[in-house]
Amino acid sequence: MMNQIKDVSEINQEKIIDQIRCLGIDMINEARSGHPGIVLGAAPAIYALYAHHLRMDPANPNYFNRDRFVMSAGHGSALLYATLYMAGYDLSIDDLKNFRQLDSKTPGHPEYGITPGVDCTTGPLGQGFATAVGMAMAEANLRTRYNEGKKEIIDFYTYVLCGDGDLMEGISYEAASLAGSLKLNKLIVLYDSNNICLDGKTSDTFNDNVAMRFISQGWNVITVEDGNSFELVSKAIEEAKTSIDKPTLIEMKTTIGKYSTLEGTNKVHGTPLSKEDISSIKEKLGIRDIPFTISQNTCDEFRFLINERCKNLSDKFTKNIQGLSEEAQQELTYFMGENKKIDFVDLIYDAPENKIEAPRDTSSKILNSIVPRHPYLIGGSADLFAANKTYIKEGGNFQRENYLGKNIFFGVREHAMGAILNGLSLCGFRPYGSTFLSFSDYLKPALRLTTLMNLPNIYIFTHDSISVGEDGPTHQPVEQLLDLRILPNMDTFRPADANEVIGTYKAIFEKESGPSAITLSRNKLPILEYTKANEVEKGGYVVIDTIRKPDGIIISSGEELHQVIEAAKNLKTKGIELRVVSMPNLNRFMNQSKEYIESVLPVEIRKVVVEASPSYSWNCLIFNDKYIISQEEYGTSGKWQDVYKKFGFDAKSLEEKIEKLLK
Repeated sequence: MMNQIKDVSEINQEKIIDQIRCLGIDMINEARSGHPGIVLGAAPAIYALYAHHLRMDPANPNYFNRDRFVMSAGHGSALLYATLYMAGYDLSIDDLKNFRQLDSKTPGHPEYGITPGVDCTTGPLGQGFATAVGMAMAEANLRTRYNEGKKEIIDFYTYVLCGDGDLMEGISYEAASLAGSLKLNKLIVLYDSNNICLDGKTSDTFNDNVAMRFISQGWNVITVEDGNSFELVSKAIEEAKTSIDKPTLIEMKTTIGKYSTLEGTNKVHGTPLSKEDISSIKEKLGIRDIPFTISQNTCDEFRFLINERCKNLSDKFTKNIQGLSEEAQQELTYFMGENKKIDFVDLIYDAPENKIEAPRDTSSKILNSIVPRHPYLIGGSADLFAANKTYIKEGGNFQRENYLGKNIFFGVREHAMGAILNGLSLCGFRPYGSTFLSFSDYLKPALRLTTLMNLPNIYIFTHDSISVGEDGPTHQPVEQLLDLRILPNMDTFRPADANEVIGTYKAIFEKESGPSAITLSRNKLPILEYTKANEVEKGGYVVIDTIRKPDGIIISSGEELHQVIEAAKNLKTKGIELRVVSMPNLNRFMNQSKEYIESVLPVEIRKVVVEASPSYSWNCLIFNDKYIISQEEYGTSGKWQDVYKKFGFDAKSLEEKIEKLLK
């Protein structure tokens, strides 16, 4: 059939759109779960994009220079899966029938790595929008780095489909503001503007002049008054691609649940349609009223349109790469690969003569040694470069005049920072972002998606405990360390000094995949003679031991380890022999062999944990909470030494507590 099609004028494109609509509502009906409103209302938009603009290869869905598409309105997954099937991606009718079922390739919301053609995990509204900004930043960097003269090695667009809910979420405002400031002209957002949200009319809660809002943030705005017209949507996309200095928002006026008896109401947003309504819709659209009935001619026509426009794109990209220098080819191989390991042997680090250094300062030296040598390392700060010490002195700034800059100024936008890192990572980078540990709460939803996609992001959190001191309890993290440790896939480190900071970065950079978090003290601390960089990768190890069987084992992490060591030395003068164990990464330690864990923490010896965070982290090792000296309340403002003393984390208080517990 495909060979018989000679011209697009022979194709009934409205029929393809209606087939997508009916496939989507069949999926939702089969699952008795899903969101038919966006399927019926936004099908013309997604069709226009896939049929006439999105550069892709269904047979090679992950080829690197493809255009990216982010379904930020992730509840519209049935619309996306139906389109991907029709477009020729590796999905079957059985996959569509298994929509939202256990272990299917068509989960309830799009999931990266599960469904061919899905470029990003979405669902929490606004996340996809902000992640797409990171993708557009990645393209700008790579395009600038590798395109020479007229040769375009990297030149992909990033497209987004979002709804009113996405634009209500604050993260979209944060990300849009940065995208406009950076003039990311290859970012195009299709806004499904139907004036309805789950609870009712958007006019009850959302009366923004969206167009003026985006214009004020440095965007182009194009309005399509009839979003049911794929021709008008396609024309708007074509216009958006002519922008040379601004991202574009295309506001499409649509009707949620188009052709349903419930069209234009919130009742069609997230509830399966009745069988009578489905039959009525199919009758209006001229589609046979048999679930999952597909016209092969319609599929062939859709695939013909895509093939005519996209044939040989991935082959051309491969050929273009071969024309690059050997070094550039090696770099791009890293970007395109899944193994994100970075060689750490070339670290240059000079310890201060007095052997006293704040862990955040050690971190700064390491980043400034490693980052400039690797094009795929890039990162920044949520307006805290001076405090987080993550600025790369010779790296340049990522700006609209210099997309090769290493330093990203995210502004006071922690949430967008987390999602943008995800977008950079999805395009092959090994990105890092930094803020205070207490503000990690601001980016938690994005960080959760980092772990869900198992991306190799690095999160650098400074000011890591009540020892922040004068800034008081709003800036003194208590529960945040626990939050990081319990996140699936997150590799959380809390190093005690410069030696362990070096070991932390070594362990992170030498991983092949997965996210990591580092929490760092702001205070100047002695570089201990007992800590060992090469032991950090095990998660926990012995720093001070006894000649005879110890009277107890004290476990600690971070800054508190210094006080514990001093307390242990004082107790030794009283005849109490203690083993001291540093635990920079609790989860890593718990994943060691039973033999190693037993060698460090013999079962028969009593143990005490000291850490200025909640006790819950340690219940995997300590079954009686009285043996956990922890922080169960918010801190207070004062000199950090005074704050430590108030809450019992100074060496003298610890000495007394430990002695009492062991006796």
